[in-house]
Amino acid sequence: MTFVLVAAAALGNALSAAAGRIGSVSLVTDTGGIIDGGAAYFVVACALCGLLAAVVMDVPMSKQEDGFTPAYVAAAVVRRVAPEKVSLSEAIAVHHATGALAGVLYALLYLVVSITIPGLLRIGGVDLLPHLAATVGVSAFVYGFFAHVVLPRAGRRIYEERSTAVRGQWLRSTFVFAAVVAVATPALTTLL
Repeated sequence: MTFVLVAAAALGNALSAAAGRIGSVSLVTDTGGIIDGGAAYFVVACALCGLLAAVVMDVPMSKQEDGFTPAYVAAAVVRRVAPEKVSLSEAIAVHHATGALAGVLYALLYLVVSITIPGLLRIGGVDLLPHLAATVGVSAFVYGFFAHVVLPRAGRRIYEERSTAVRGQWLRSTFVFAAVVAVATPALTTLL
């Protein structure tokens, strides 16, 4: 978790420095405050929203037969062992860290999209259209990367035996992730 926060802060500092080089470029939306000085806080807030979303995902994952399979496979990739050799605590730790990283990805996507797409309406601390685009984009990436890259390569036996069920359950869990990010990010970024 410390690594994620340090990485998010470093990334935020880099975005602030890049924004300083942009200078007098006016942004289409009201993200000027985020980019000018609050980028690190915004990235950390989004990382926390991603972590919260991953924690909330634990509920539907625990209710499904193969619900935690993606967490086991991801932890197996990190540890470079077979998924069967991963403990539940390791799987959950990797799952939650991945959620925080997905939150950082959301922040980056939001900042890029907010420069090109007008927000139209401010919801909490974010503009609506960039927020929706970043939420959908990150959720699609989270699902697609696991379902079509990680699972076929790292979860070979699981992939051969139960890939359709695991993908379907992961898709439902990813919808929960998207819903939490969609609600938590405007709420938390209001505090910035």
